[in-house]
Amino acid sequence: MTKAQSEALGEHWNKFEIPLQGIINPKELFPSLKPKEVVFEIGSGMGEATSQIAANNPDTGYVAVEVHRPGIGALIIRAENLGVRNLKIINADIYEVLTRHIEDQSIDAFHIFFPDPWPKRKQHKRRLLQPGFIEILAKKLKPNGRVNIATDWYPYAQEIEKNFALSKDFSGGVIERPTWRPLTKFESKGINKEHVVTDFEYRKKA
Repeated sequence: MTKAQSEALGEHWNKFEIPLQGIINPKELFPSLKPKEVVFEIGSGMGEATSQIAANNPDTGYVAVEVHRPGIGALIIRAENLGVRNLKIINADIYEVLTRHIEDQSIDAFHIFFPDPWPKRKQHKRRLLQPGFIEILAKKLKPNGRVNIATDWYPYAQEIEKNFALSKDFSGGVIERPTWRPLTKFESKGINKEHVVTDFEYRKKA
């Protein structure tokens, strides 16, 4: 963790933190904002996309769920620089958050951008978007809620498409890159290496 990231956590964490205590009601996380919807971002990384999307959509509430403390520090720096006030952060594993602290049918949307592809065959079981996890997403989404995904690892994109096709809860598939999703340094590096970026949008069936 850099000195700046550590200082950002020390100075501003209480402004962004959602403590994991009991059931979290997404609607109540932004009392002064009264957002039109609440979006959970799973794995916000270094926060480049998260902070920009939140800054560009001030009437939507965003909740970043991230285990990596330096990434959270970086996200806070970016959010503070952009004056973002519609963002909260949970420093925990997404499985624990969703299965223990979120009621069913309470989230409007999930963003999952560039999840770890775990490229080696023996690592594939560690990939996030397995059928069991897709089932959890469906439980927590409101009817017609959506999941937006991007990956630059084509074999993982194929697996994601296959796993969602197995789900009776979702409809959707590959889409054009959304105009609202910013191009980050991480994504640009992948493109420079000739990685193919695939975007998906899935809707929970009403």
